[in-house]
Amino acid sequence: MATEGFKRKLTAVFSADVVGYSRLMGEDETATVKTLEAYKQVMFVLIKQHRGRVVDSPGDNVLAEFASVVDAVQCGVAVQKEIQARNRELPEIRRMQFRIGINLGDVIEEEARIYGDGVNIAARLESLADPGGICVSKTAFDHIEAKLPLGYEYLGEQTVKNIAKPVGAYKVLMEPRVTVRAEAKPKEGAKRRLMLIALAGVLVVAAGAAAFWQFAFRPTPPMVEKASRERMAFPLPDKPSIAVMPFLNMTGEQKQDFFCDGLSENLITTLSKVPELFVIARESTFSYKGKGAKVRQVSEELGVQYVLEGSVQMAGDRVRVTAQLIDALKGHHLWSERYDRSMKDLFELQDEITMKILTELRVTITGERTRSKGTDNLQAYLKNLEGEGYYGQSTKEANAEAKRLFQEAIALDPNWASPYANLARALYMDLFYGAGESPKETLSNAMNLAQKAVELDNSSADAYAIVSGILLGMRQHDKAIEAGERAVTLDPNSSWAHTNNGD
Repeated sequence: MATEGFKRKLTAVFSADVVGYSRLMGEDETATVKTLEAYKQVMFVLIKQHRGRVVDSPGDNVLAEFASVVDAVQCGVAVQKEIQARNRELPEIRRMQFRIGINLGDVIEEEARIYGDGVNIAARLESLADPGGICVSKTAFDHIEAKLPLGYEYLGEQTVKNIAKPVGAYKVLMEPRVTVRAEAKPKEGAKRRLMLIALAGVLVVAAGAAAFWQFAFRPTPPMVEKASRERMAFPLPDKPSIAVMPFLNMTGEQKQDFFCDGLSENLITTLSKVPELFVIARESTFSYKGKGAKVRQVSEELGVQYVLEGSVQMAGDRVRVTAQLIDALKGHHLWSERYDRSMKDLFELQDEITMKILTELRVTITGERTRSKGTDNLQAYLKNLEGEGYYGQSTKEANAEAKRLFQEAIALDPNWASPYANLARALYMDLFYGAGESPKETLSNAMNLAQKAVELDNSSADAYAIVSGILLGMRQHDKAIEAGERAVTLDPNSSWAHTNNGD
């Protein structure tokens, strides 16, 4: 390829490939593709979190680039540890491992693609890595040796395919060890003395190694680009402000989007009932869904200091939720955690995440309780969540499916207010879709359901908000205002309640 006129740059190249991909495909194509896509999504998220960019992902390969070698190696370690944890949940024969190669080198950039020896060397280093391991070039090692709490083993100068000169390579040990270099072998007497010295060193260090690892070598969440008060579209409120972003669906199945969205929405709903917090509405944060928006962008465009991000993975009756709370103005993580729980513990998990956020933001609950009366019936909860997902599609057909799911949720737990309020809202929307035979009868049925929701839970802002909306449709404006004001009192951050009052 002629290189005249192409842009050149120095970049950290990250190349990952599946070990034994052909064997896995030969044994079970469907399961292999499903696992591969789920693991790729893991990589994509971690690459983004470490400020990298996915260049390409053909077949079982992922190619990415980073401005910083430190970020690239930290990302590689995070990827391998996350995949190792996920593999434990799979039968041994179905476990999928990756090799990762990282090189710092000159590349040619053409549009969004990169080419050249810098890329080729990363691919060759990848083949030198152990399954589940990382191999870096000497040029990359020189930039990370003193900056990351990792051990390295020098593999010497490696002759690799289609590269003119041997490439210095290091194996990343991913644990706190002294770097091992391939120096000339010492004589026998010197070797014995070195062994005695090393043994003494091990005895001295061993006692404190575990504690040292916990504090000095545990992974540090990557810094994020700081937001600027001056660039904010809205002035910061005089109380802690937070945007809860849509949780990423890491299940590999699009049909589980409703569950991930529901988790985010429930956190928004719960937090919004705390008067000491300013919480951005779901409609605003969900506008960023699937767009890969950076924390700085979200903070500046919505006018908030704190951003909550997360992801969800499900396997059978188990759910893994990761969450991280970021101070956008300071550009660092206040808290990050991974939760592995049974689905039946989902409600407690949501409460635990909420309380952790309040603790980190130093918010004391002084007003009304923060949680409406919920349900202990997991199936009712999931039906209601799935119905909300269909309702949000805003079509006549999806609204009909939402109504069916809300009715099933009510049948599973007749004493839970939320599906009554949601069914009332969906019935009300039938008027706009032209689905109801009699507008008057539709309004009457919707009102009965909404009033039932209020009876079951008079602390539900959603229930009062839908009552307000239906009364507005009935032209009973004074009563609509009264119900709307009650909704705003219960949830000062509810955009729906404020919208009804404005109408």
